[in-house]
Amino acid sequence: MPSRKVVRKPRQRRITEERNAASKNLDRMSSLEISRLMNREDQKVAPAVGRTLATIARAIDEIVPRMTMGGRLIYVGAGSSGRIGVLDASECPPTFGVSPDLVRALIAGGKKAVRQSVEGAEDRPKDGARDLQQIRLSKLDSVVGIAASGTTPYVLGAIAFAKRRGALTIGVAANRRSPLAKSAAIAITPEVGPEILAGSTRLKAGTSQKMVLNMLSTAVMVRLGHAYGNLMIDMGEANEKLRERAKWILKEASDRDVSAVTRALRQSGRDLRLALIMLKRGVSAKQARKILQQSRGNLRQALGERPSH
Repeated sequence: MPSRKVVRKPRQRRITEERNAASKNLDRMSSLEISRLMNREDQKVAPAVGRTLATIARAIDEIVPRMTMGGRLIYVGAGSSGRIGVLDASECPPTFGVSPDLVRALIAGGKKAVRQSVEGAEDRPKDGARDLQQIRLSKLDSVVGIAASGTTPYVLGAIAFAKRRGALTIGVAANRRSPLAKSAAIAITPEVGPEILAGSTRLKAGTSQKMVLNMLSTAVMVRLGHAYGNLMIDMGEANEKLRERAKWILKEASDRDVSAVTRALRQSGRDLRLALIMLKRGVSAKQARKILQQSRGNLRQALGERPSH
């Protein structure tokens, strides 16, 4: 009886794991030569992200109305990609004064994986679906899958589950032909090319991911009204440095002196929005709160100014 021939599926081509011709002699280079090479390669990242700006803007425009209706922004990743999502999500509460539940990050392997590798965690697509199910994913949520290669099973499982739930799905990958790019409703694919250390996607690919997430979270929060001009009007004041920054922000926004700013902050209970309305409209804290409520939290409207967009 003739033996049956085993047909193996071709391995998914991963641009992020190809060898970079410029760094084939990396271990023979001096410290300065390595630094120069990395600097040259890093200069390719911003243009690569720049070629995806229209898609990034489309994603922002899809996320904002969902969050206005109560949705969340949820990052999903594994390894370095997951940690970049955790970093961006953790910065939103102090920067924009929002709840930690508004921008979430899920990483394969859970909290332990933030500090160290959890073997095999990224290989289980069911875990991605399970983690989204545990936070009660809804159709108003926006799920951003982050994977340099675009092939991470944990992320693909999360995206598939999010699609079944009717949530918005966005893929951030360094390969526009990857499974992640093909399965997500919106694919953001800055192709930065091979890394100088083959497969180490914490380098150019990681930098591109951080740049994309910076744009997504910052633009979404600004569009939702968590900025006045280019000032962090809703920032937290967790330490002395931030308390001084709050005074500076209010001084810049109101064009009033430090004495007036300090008094308004004290009378408003250190609420920057209320303090700004008090200073610019010459009203009490009680009146400022009423004005803000009548404008449904729209600061520009409360100040009698033209909306920013």
